[in-house]
Order: sequence, then structure tokens, then C-alpha cells
Amino acid sequence: MTSKHLAQWSWSLSACANHGFITTIAVGFFPIFFDKYVATSLSGTQQTFYLGLANSTATFIVMLLAPWLGALADRRGHKKRWLGIWTVLGSIGSAVLATVGQGEWVWALVVYGVGTVAFWAGSSFQDALIVQVADASEINRVSAQGYAFGYIGGGLLFLVNVLMALHPSWFHLANGTQATRIAFLDVAVWWLLFTLPLFRHVPEGRPTGEPSGVAELWATIRKVMRERMVRNFLLAYWLYIDALNTVQLMAVDFGSKLGFPSDSLIVALLIVQFIAFPFALLFGWLGDRFGTKGSIYLGLAVFVGVTFYAYFMQTVQQFYILAAIFGSVQGGVQALSRSYFARLIPADRAGEYFGFYNMLGKFAAVLGPLAMGLVAMVTGNQRLSILVLEFFFIGGGLLLARVRAPERSVCAMA
Repeated sequence: MTSKHLAQWSWSLSACANHGFITTIAVGFFPIFFDKYVATSLSGTQQTFYLGLANSTATFIVMLLAPWLGALADRRGHKKRWLGIWTVLGSIGSAVLATVGQGEWVWALVVYGVGTVAFWAGSSFQDALIVQVADASEINRVSAQGYAFGYIGGGLLFLVNVLMALHPSWFHLANGTQATRIAFLDVAVWWLLFTLPLFRHVPEGRPTGEPSGVAELWATIRKVMRERMVRNFLLAYWLYIDALNTVQLMAVDFGSKLGFPSDSLIVALLIVQFIAFPFALLFGWLGDRFGTKGSIYLGLAVFVGVTFYAYFMQTVQQFYILAAIFGSVQGGVQALSRSYFARLIPADRAGEYFGFYNMLGKFAAVLGPLAMGLVAMVTGNQRLSILVLEFFFIGGGLLLARVRAPERSVCAMA
């Protein structure tokens, strides 16, 4: 294996590393742990409010930090250093969750918030490092490989942890609570372990030496907004990724409102993880074979069909089919969006630009859930609410049509 291919595999393994936090902790175990063990003294509405507040606060912090930290990392050539800092903080946060006692819900939210900030902030630097390992001819494949590794790695860890929680005796554990604590610990180890190859094999970018104060940051924001192709892409991405994230966030609630049992919802989450793995790789090939933007359009068209399908869904089996179809395009659209954006930006400012990219991702899933909630409340029809996402997918596709990516290398490696 050449040093370049080793760098690409090492970069992809870092996605496998941090995805364990999202699947096991953020989506799977922490909400249940918080509800059933840590915050039992709170009412259900209070639990929902404080958990939502923790997620929103963490998102807001990342929105403020990501562009500034990206500019600072570009200036000094410290993308790997900042990724390392956030990886360590995230791993510590995951491990400390295992020590939280019953009733310590404030402390639990603080620690969970640290882990969430670390995941999203670290992702910005991980995304930015793609220009160090892939040129224009490889970037679709490498970006897709990263998402594929993330889904299969996070999915396997989640599967083990779900089995551990459902059948603790199989693992010589006392109960589900102990299994949950072990799950928090194994996420911490997983996160550290699979990030280590990146620090050895992925090269750091050259420092730009440019100032990165607040005034310079605002100057960069104005510059990005003046770059028509970058601006149009970010607007398109914001619309369709908002709808995509809304489906992720609202699918379990949507299925629950239709009366599907909770164990079926967990099975659906696992289906998404394992289906997304091969299809993310497939979309990397499609992007090279038929064009990046055309393949994104294919994914958006499938999402439009998925929302119509969800409107008519009646059974758990149909919910599983929906999860499989969603998983088949989710990773592909995310991967090709990242690689397409990398073509639009200067490689030596990747940290700064991907800071904006990820900041915009944090804004995503704000309008979608609100629109679904308003439609459901006004019409009294839960099914009708899912159809509002059509406007986001179609609107994003129309804006994407106005973007032209240059055919140039984005690789900083020789």
C-alpha cells in the first residue's frame, strides 16, 4: 500500500472513530439513560426541554467556534492538532458519562454537551483534511469511503451495545444500566483508537500565515458570500441537508406516532447504518462515473420518493423498507456534497471554509422540524407533515443547478 493510500484509509478510519458517539450515545443510549435513570425526578416535558436545550447549546457553541477555529488552524497549519484536542475531549466526555449517578442530571447534560461539541467541532477539521489525502480524481471515492467507514463502524459498535443492553447476561453484566455504562466507555476507547492512524499517516497542510482575528473572520464571511458558486452551493446544501437531517431526527417520532413499537424503531436505525455502508461506496463510484452533481440529484430524487412513501406507510415492514431506501442514499448525498464543496474552495483555506460548511450544517434541521410541526398542528394530520420536506429537497436541487465546480485538483499532497 502506498503512503497516499495509507493516508486515505487512515483518514477514513477517523470517521469510523467518531461515528460511534453519534450512533451509540447521541441517538441511541443517552436519551434513554437520561429519561429512565438520571433524570427520573423531572417530568417528561422537563426532560425533553433540558435535553433539547443541551443539544441546542452545543450546536450554538459549535456554530460560533467552527469558522474561527478553522481559520486559526489554516493560519498555523494545526488542523491535526485541533482534531486531536477535540478527539481527546470527546473521548473523556464519553467515558465520564459512565460515572454519572442517579439524579445527577445537570452534570450528565454538561458532560454530554462537551462530547457533542467535541464531535461536531472535530468533524470540521476531519472534513478539511480530505484535501490533504485526495486529489480531484479521487475525492468522490475517498469522501464516500469515509462515510461508509463511519456507518459500518458506528453500526457495528451500536449493534454490540444494543445486544449488551438487551441481553446483559450474555456479557456477564448485572443489568441494562451497567451495560449502558460499559457502552459509554467503549465509545471513548473506540473514538481514540481509530483516530490514531490519522495522526501518523495523514500529512498536515501548509500554514497560510494569515491573521485570523474577529475582524478577519468577518472579512472572510463577506468574501465567501461574494463567491457566487460557493454561496449558491451553501444555500442549496442548507436546504436539502435540512430536509435530510429532519428525516433523521423525526423518523423515530414519526414512526412512534403511527404506533410502531420501540424495538422496531431500533431495528430501523440499525438497518440504516448497515445499508448506508455499501451504498456510500457505490455513490462514490457513481460520482466518478456519472458526475458528482448528477449523483447528488439522484439521491435527492430518491429522498422525494421516500417522503411520498412515508405518507402512505401503514406497517412496520413498510417502515423497514423506508429505512433501507433512506440509508441507500443518505451517506452518498452527504459524501458527494463534501467532495463537491472541496472542489469549490482553495485547498490552503480548507479549515476555514469547512468551518462554514459545518456551521451551516448545524443550522440544518431547524426549519424542517418546525415546518413539520406546524403542518401537523394546523392540519391535525401527522402524515401530511412529512410532505412539506418535498419543498426543501426540490428547492435545494434547483439551487444546485446554478453551481459549476471547476475541474481542478484540490490536493495539497504532491
